[in-house]
Amino acid sequence: MRLTQWGAALTGAAALLLTACTVVDLDENGKPIMPADPNAKASFDNQTPEQIAQQTWQPRILDAAKNHALDASALSTQLNTPSEKPQSVFVRLTGKVERVDASSEREQKLVMTVNGQPLAIQAGSVMRGNAIRDAAGFRFDEFTNQVQYAQLSRALNREAVKHLPKIDDSWSGKNATVLFATTLTAGKASEATALELKQETP
Repeated sequence: MRLTQWGAALTGAAALLLTACTVVDLDENGKPIMPADPNAKASFDNQTPEQIAQQTWQPRILDAAKNHALDASALSTQLNTPSEKPQSVFVRLTGKVERVDASSEREQKLVMTVNGQPLAIQAGSVMRGNAIRDAAGFRFDEFTNQVQYAQLSRALNREAVKHLPKIDDSWSGKNATVLFATTLTAGKASEATALELKQETP
């Protein structure tokens, strides 16, 4: 092969290599920033529980709760036909506030009647349990470890408190609409945790 042919061949090969290359941006430390894999499973490995709670609050918590909340009738059906395993669900309930449980200043609750039984719904400023996390369908395999998974429940409960009004005895006897998460176990609702709370006008 003549020299000019070799040169043409090398030029063509170089052009092919350059065409196949993808330019990747570098971060502040000079490391390549790889684009996200659209087929990769959701992962919160590099986020704090607080960041996850804030990031997912609207799309994964509130939107899901509003779109899939059980009403009082559906909740009663679930309680009367309990499943073998605990199940966390979102519920929207409008009814009379029987009383406000303020026995603990930090853990106030609205007590409403569901399926003929009183249900205490946590309204802050401290709320406990995993109902929000579990009703939203977060899975353990989305997280780095059990600790991060457990801490998310507390972060979501704290995030919920930010969006709730303060309650006091004046709510007793009034009608209210509550959007909340709760865990159903053996025909009983527990860990009811408010997401939205509104006092209805008479």
